[in-house]
Amino acid sequence: MSESGGSVATFRLLLLTVLGQALGAAGYLLDEEPVSEAAGRFRFLPADNAAADSRIELQVLAGTSSEWAPQMPSRFRVTLFRQGVERPLAALVVQDFGVEILPSAEHWWSWRDSVELGAALAEAGHLLVGFGIPWLKGELEPPT
Repeated sequence: MSESGGSVATFRLLLLTVLGQALGAAGYLLDEEPVSEAAGRFRFLPADNAAADSRIELQVLAGTSSEWAPQMPSRFRVTLFRQGVERPLAALVVQDFGVEILPSAEHWWSWRDSVELGAALAEAGHLLVGFGIPWLKGELEPPT
């Protein structure tokens, strides 16, 4: 991955810069797992351990390039876990709540540089704060 925003280290830095305080204020802290992070998985767990079965995970897929193909964008997705239920944030927003703010329920946020990554994290963060975290806490349920 290039140093223009595609490295896992850059992702971690911008993740904590853009979303760290908001997730911390919501009661979720980064679970420091260097091996998982090196593999592109970042997990946020409840700080108070009250909802030990809930968590937020971000999975990063590094863009690749070769002499035969141009640089592919890196991408990430956000998955929420609550009481044994695993739900991608995009699916929760688009399918469950019926808010078509993303292209699809299978959406991955993509970026090619650190500016695009910051914007993608901000967009995902808004949806996390508006839909994901309230759903994790049982404060917001999709309409039936």
